[in-house]
Amino acid sequence: MLGFLKKAFGKTEEAIKEVLPEKKKIIDKEEFEEVLLEADVQYDLIERLLEGLPDRINRTQAYNSLISVFQYRAEWIDPESHTPFVEMIIGVNGAGKTTTIAKLAYRYLQEGHSVILGAGDTFRAAAIEQLSRWAERLGVPVVATRQGHDPSAVVFDTIRSAMAKGIERVIIDTAGRLHTQSNLAEELKKMVRVADKALPGAPHRKLLILDGTQGSSTINQARAFDEMVGIDGLIVTKLDGTAKGGAILSIADELKMPIYFIGTGERPEDLVPFRADEYVHTILDEIFVS
Repeated sequence: MLGFLKKAFGKTEEAIKEVLPEKKKIIDKEEFEEVLLEADVQYDLIERLLEGLPDRINRTQAYNSLISVFQYRAEWIDPESHTPFVEMIIGVNGAGKTTTIAKLAYRYLQEGHSVILGAGDTFRAAAIEQLSRWAERLGVPVVATRQGHDPSAVVFDTIRSAMAKGIERVIIDTAGRLHTQSNLAEELKKMVRVADKALPGAPHRKLLILDGTQGSSTINQARAFDEMVGIDGLIVTKLDGTAKGGAILSIADELKMPIYFIGTGERPEDLVPFRADEYVHTILDEIFVS
């Protein structure tokens, strides 16, 4: 697992090496601050992380400081809790939503589950086509309609199809227009209501896709979507090509939501479960000698 994370945060490691060309047993507080800044951790969070630390910091002290960011109460939803398990994938265009749906589907298939996709982003013809191509490539069914049709009908038909065919995992795409648009808010709320009509309690999990390269704007997006429909957890994408691996610290600190996965590349298998301790150790491995 750590190997996958090292790949995802390769650029972050390069940024750290610019500050600390050689690993150390103990680092100065100022060096730790500079490392966190290079990794794109928000400055006000860095100030809090440094509070209470001595002028010379060892690995254990650094670990305890960073891991504290993730010590908040959050309700984790287990896909094994319902059959079919229905999840709705939410996020703005360009965050990697459709590709992430394919990665989730691939992961469920590898775990031995049956999967159906719902092309609920009927606002863009390209989104319907892209998801349909992924479904064909993965060998899973997809419920799709034409551009401009009612996305809630797609939600209903996808869930009912899963129930009729005994399919275990239902993944539904949603429109990704700007999160400030009120018509999108009403559309998403209707999709959630219709999911509950098709199967009481659905959707069981609403996951928000965040582009990890976008900094604080992703936090604003998350808050807006959470107000619209209530977000149950996050998937952070696109961290493999940027030095902003520290953004996860800021996202966790600001939103205090479960981070289920991170995207580590473009292939279907490039989606790994997020584990806070592994993430922190991956960063510290580039600072401290073993």
